[in-house]
Amino acid sequence: MRTFLKRVLAATALIGLCATGVVAEEWDDGQVKSTREMLKGKRVGFVPLSMGIDLGQVWLAALERDAKRFGYEIVVRESSWNVQSGAQAINQLIGEKVDLLVIHPAEVQAWARLVTKAADAGIPVVQVNMKSPNTGDAYVGANWYDSARLMVEEIHKYCAPANGGNGKIAIVQGVLTSPANYIVRKSMDDFWAQYPGLEIVADQPADYDSTKAKAVASTVLKQHPDLCGFLGMWEVMDMGVAAAVKEAGLQGKVQIVSSGGGEKKSSCDNIENGNFASVVSYEAEDVGFALASVVTSMLQNPPAETGKKPFGVYTPSVAITKDNYKDGMCWDLERVKRNGF
Repeated sequence: MRTFLKRVLAATALIGLCATGVVAEEWDDGQVKSTREMLKGKRVGFVPLSMGIDLGQVWLAALERDAKRFGYEIVVRESSWNVQSGAQAINQLIGEKVDLLVIHPAEVQAWARLVTKAADAGIPVVQVNMKSPNTGDAYVGANWYDSARLMVEEIHKYCAPANGGNGKIAIVQGVLTSPANYIVRKSMDDFWAQYPGLEIVADQPADYDSTKAKAVASTVLKQHPDLCGFLGMWEVMDMGVAAAVKEAGLQGKVQIVSSGGGEKKSSCDNIENGNFASVVSYEAEDVGFALASVVTSMLQNPPAETGKKPFGVYTPSVAITKDNYKDGMCWDLERVKRNGF
């Protein structure tokens, strides 16, 4: 009996040793293998506004997560805030016949013809967070009209005479022709009557540049020392506004309502340290989740006619304020860099 058991144990051990050199075959649920086969070898061109900001980095991380899982490739050609550089990058990717394009337009009209050119070449286009008038095949990102409503609502809460303010506010715009800035500023005009008592004493661009924003804000504060608040178009730029307010000794007296992607350092940290009273966030990490899903889906099910039946995926806008702020409200770029998307 003992001899028999020894033989069984020896045979079992041998099978175990052999098994350690074998990779288990992936369980097929009836679709996972075909999905992987459809996606393997595909190429997705990604043209972000910049890879030097948290938006480009988190969206690339989201795209790369699925690319690694399913065997397709992300080709990055950033525009570096330059309309012409971005146009050149898009033209190159069209010439390389990528399977899909993801673009983050820097200007309302400049890339519109390139979206049409891609469609004519049979390449689907997904526009992320900002878009040209012709959508292409999908838009994923903020509802800027709703963001504008929340921004006006927030500054009204702090500055309207009915709420204890004097009504005097200043607007610091980004690049006037960028899709986000253009839509938000135009949309704000729909809400002044709904939120009455506000007087716009200054309305100037700062080109999404924090140094220019500081200079603009400093001048406005000298001209209007009794200013109640600033409306800004992007957290990173608006840190320059906050610096001007602090330099003037008015932090806590002049309220800043900003807008952005809800990243911890840009949004929540500036609420916590008192730089901003509110940040209207379109939740850029959520945009990344949606973008990756749309790309993976469209690679498997490309449109029958590119550019003919666009659809939209809009992430909700939320106001992060000094009243509702708590730990964990913002996503953390450093965590994404450490752990992946």
